[in-house]
Amino acid sequence: VQLVESGGGLVQAGGSLRLSCAASGRTFSRWRKGWFRQAPGKERELVSAISWSGISTYYADSLKGRFTISRDNAKDTLYLQMNSLKPEDTAVYYCAARIDNGPIDTRRYEYWGQGIQVTVSS
Repeated sequence: VQLVESGGGLVQAGGSLRLSCAASGRTFSRWRKGWFRQAPGKERELVSAISWSGISTYYADSLKGRFTISRDNAKDTLYLQMNSLKPEDTAVYYCAARIDNGPIDTRRYEYWGQGIQVTVSS
């Protein structure tokens, strides 16, 4: 069972990146999915989450509309469009999946990807 992130890398401040997270080994198409990030010396934080239907979403307050989460259940793939990137967005980004119940902003997830580095230069 794997969640595999892609699309990370180095970008200048103000630029954009689109992260993807593909599932393999089992289907997560009816599971809630989320994006977390962890910067050096900081705790891992929930960036965004989306219900299996896509109807319910959550965003961290600090994002101020710069990020958009979406999913394609037919492809069992999760996305995170990140615009107007700032140096403080630099972190390792993780995708995760959990059964779709409870508060949308819960941090408790069952399956995790290996993480992908996003670096925003000033």
